[in-house]
Amino acid sequence: MKKIVLGIGGSSGAIYAKRFLDKVGSNPEIQIGVIASDNAITNWELEIGNFDLSAYTSIKLYGSKDFFAPFASGSARYEAMVVCPCSMGTLARIAMGISNDLMTRSADVMLKERRKLVVVPRESPINLIHIQNMEKITLAGGIICPATPSFYNHPKTIDDVVDSVVDRILDLIDLPQSNSKRWGE
Repeated sequence: MKKIVLGIGGSSGAIYAKRFLDKVGSNPEIQIGVIASDNAITNWELEIGNFDLSAYTSIKLYGSKDFFAPFASGSARYEAMVVCPCSMGTLARIAMGISNDLMTRSADVMLKERRKLVVVPRESPINLIHIQNMEKITLAGGIICPATPSFYNHPKTIDDVVDSVVDRILDLIDLPQSNSKRWGE
């Protein structure tokens, strides 16, 4: 069984987290620990509707201050973490090693254990501080995967556009997918 952490950050772009869960949140071969910041829940409700994860059978939701969550320690051996969407504030705290909540502590664990951390910022424009913080995460072993969709696959719907990012995230953390549109195929 694969063990993954999904941190849903407080920037706009809750649809990315929702599509991620739509694709893997009911896979019995994947255990997903979910953390959502207060702002993430607010943005989810503004952008998508009711924040209700009960349809996803492979997840467990943890509170942002629950430091007893298994992935707050490297000994739990979670394989990867995705922070999607990621605000620049959360990105900065991860870059600086400030573990003031479960999301940033979990990201710190992934980096210290040399496991996969994929950070999906959804911000525009970005300033030099943002770029330097992304550099720090990259140098520490994390992967920055901006929520920048591709269009070579001629998307027809918003889900198609979002899926071009989500499918890339799934590839980065080695999760299987069946209908990804790939370059040259």
